[in-house]
Amino acid sequence: MSKSNHSRVKRTYRNPLLEGVRWTEYYSKQLTKVWTILPEYLKNLIIATAVFVLATTLKGDWIVILVHLLKQFRSEIPSSADDDSHSTVQTRYHLDDLSYYIVAAVFGSYLIYFAIGGFIHWYFYVCRRDKAHEWKCQPEKFLSPELELHEIMVGASSLLIVSILSGVIACYAMNNGSMLTIYYGCSEYGWFWFWFQFVAIFVYQDYTTYWVHRIFHWPWLYKNFHKLHHTYKQPTAFSVTASHPVEIIFTQLVMLIPIVTVPVHWAPFYIVVVYAYCHGILGHSGVNFKSFWWQPWQPDTIFHDNHHQYFHVNFAFNIYYWDILHGTYRQKDRVYSENIFYGRGKKLDEVSKEVLQTDIMERNLENPQAYRNSFHRYKLDQSDLSGLTGNSKIKTN
Repeated sequence: MSKSNHSRVKRTYRNPLLEGVRWTEYYSKQLTKVWTILPEYLKNLIIATAVFVLATTLKGDWIVILVHLLKQFRSEIPSSADDDSHSTVQTRYHLDDLSYYIVAAVFGSYLIYFAIGGFIHWYFYVCRRDKAHEWKCQPEKFLSPELELHEIMVGASSLLIVSILSGVIACYAMNNGSMLTIYYGCSEYGWFWFWFQFVAIFVYQDYTTYWVHRIFHWPWLYKNFHKLHHTYKQPTAFSVTASHPVEIIFTQLVMLIPIVTVPVHWAPFYIVVVYAYCHGILGHSGVNFKSFWWQPWQPDTIFHDNHHQYFHVNFAFNIYYWDILHGTYRQKDRVYSENIFYGRGKKLDEVSKEVLQTDIMERNLENPQAYRNSFHRYKLDQSDLSGLTGNSKIKTN
């Protein structure tokens, strides 16, 4: 085959995973025509709904939620565990019809992953790509096509693993698995405990994931596991599941500890889970979303975008106070990079001129509009550098 023919073949090759997510690009004109005639409130509702639906399927939790809904609203659920035709092993472990749950969990997760994920990709990264300074945290930088494909492949692989885990949990719950401490009567353990669970579960999950995340940033764990997730310096919504299988399974199991240790009503538990996943999608989206007035604990998207841009800082997810409490919250007078571990960075005068210049260039890539009042709180000027020996001539823009 000639070189020209080889090039032509290479250009026309399409990876099915990448094409699955980018299906909206082929219908961009038609979608744009419909989208432009929709009222603004309806557009916002569609985007919010898309993020919510994607969050419920992000790790296959939709099938677990469905099972608990059925158990909540049906007084008696026929269980295949009572069927003598099933094997003793299946019944003993409360995993009857396990294959059906796994297939459903995986199929449903992938369907939403590509359908809703593709829509979100179109809305921001296709439809509004030429207006990146209006919405993107790092408007000058986008993932390369190769990294986009890498992100989707890793994300889809991890999604497969956690969806299988969710399928197993859903099957176990439907067959009344004895290890689960989930209950369904709201007043069964008192109304105070029912409502307090929202706070207790939220704090537990967020604080433990802060530490799990921070521990995976320790040098050995980072280099062997978590570094894969940081391949995406300009993250997108698909980055949220693009993690090493060991890390994503470990994190998932830590989050699930309450449902096998203390009496937990399924509704508060999974409402908190979906809330966390929604903000996980937003935090990785690269879009400068701001938290609402009623979320004083919730950081804006730029907080986690900074984490991907500077690596070892801002480890929290939904309660940024953990970083303030433990001294890992980003500071203006500190330099952070992939080679500076433990979340505290280095002072401006502790790094070389070259490292400091690179840090300044990174800061200039941030979108001021991603911060409150469009004020870039971390941008350095000459007054910030004037006291540094030998660094007075460093360019700040």
